[in-house]
Amino acid sequence: MRALAALVLVLWAGAACADWRGDVPSAKLVGEGEFSVLGFRLYRAQMWSERVPVDDGARFALHIVYTRSIKRERLVDTGVGEIKRLAPAPIPEDTLARWRADMTQAFVDVAPGDQLSAIYLPDKGVRFYAGERMTGEFDDPAFARAFFGIWLDPSTRAPTLRKQLLGVAQ
Repeated sequence: MRALAALVLVLWAGAACADWRGDVPSAKLVGEGEFSVLGFRLYRAQMWSERVPVDDGARFALHIVYTRSIKRERLVDTGVGEIKRLAPAPIPEDTLARWRADMTQAFVDVAPGDQLSAIYLPDKGVRFYAGERMTGEFDDPAFARAFFGIWLDPSTRAPTLRKQLLGVAQ
C-alpha cells in the first residue's frame, strides 16, 4: 500500500511540475522574433519543434513572452478576427462561437513578462499554457490549424515574424 501511495505522490508531483516543455521534450528552437504594432513591441515569440522544417505531422510549440499588458478579451477578439480573415471560406458562426469560448477559457490577461504557450498536437488539436499552468486542451484539429495559422499562414499580418519563427533566412 505504501508503494502505491508513493507512486501516486510521484505521479502527482510530476504532473504539478509539468509545463509546456514536457509536451515537446525532443523539440529544438527553430526560430524567434518580435511582434510590434506601430513601433510598440507587444511580444517575443519562439517556435519549438520536433521536426525542422516545422510541419503538421509533428508536435510543435509557439511560446510567447509579452512586453505589454493585454486583456484576455482583446487577445480573444484579435485571435478570432485573424482566424476569420485567414479562412479560405466563411467559418460557420457556431464554430466561431465554440472557438471563441475555447480561447476565452485558455487565455488570461497578460502583463510584461507573462508567458503563454500553445502546443500543436497532430491530428488531435491544441493545448494551451499560461506560464507553467495548463489552461485548456481542445480536441479539434481544425481549430488548431486555424489558430496556428495566425502566425504560420503565408497571409499572416506578420510575414517577417513568420519567417523568423520558421527559421527561414531573410
